Amino acid sequence: MIVELRELSLDDGMDVLEMIREIGPGEGGFVNSGHDIQYEDFAEYLQGHANMALGTGIDLSRLVPQTMYWLLVDGAPVGIGKVRDYLNDHLKKIGGHIGYTIRPSERGKGYGNLILKELLKKAKEKGIEAALLTCGEGNVRSRKVIEHNGGELDGITEGECRYWIHLT
Repeated sequence: MIVELRELSLDDGMDVLEMIREIGPGEGGFVNSGHDIQYEDFAEYLQGHANMALGTGIDLSRLVPQTMYWLLVDGAPVGIGKVRDYLNDHLKKIGGHIGYTIRPSERGKGYGNLILKELLKKAKEKGIEAALLTCGEGNVRSRKVIEHNGGELDGITEGECRYWIHLT
């Protein structure tokens, strides 16, 4: 099995678009804004996320720069990950530094652990010393993935778990 975490590229094709569509609008706190995108709008979608990684063209009073990645297994896209450069007040409560999801047809195969492990490496490369991850209290699968990757529960507020993973 060949595993690769690849940063979003303006050259991404139909295989990535099909994964994005399969994931749907998102769940468990992960937002997938491209779930209903048409092929003719895909290049614009990719450009928007490339700009977001640079912090250009976004409302920095609401959003923070974030880089999007695809988890590829044997060359096929199976998951989406996001690493945020820093946190604003909202992300300190819900969202954190890292978000990820696995396409429904590939769940239950351990890819959640793989993508988080790889995203933590990217967070460390960005200079993040401790990554905050959040998930719903009832989201047992996500909690297990976070804990498997060294997550320490900091607390639960209004049904939202806050985990810290130290990267130093």
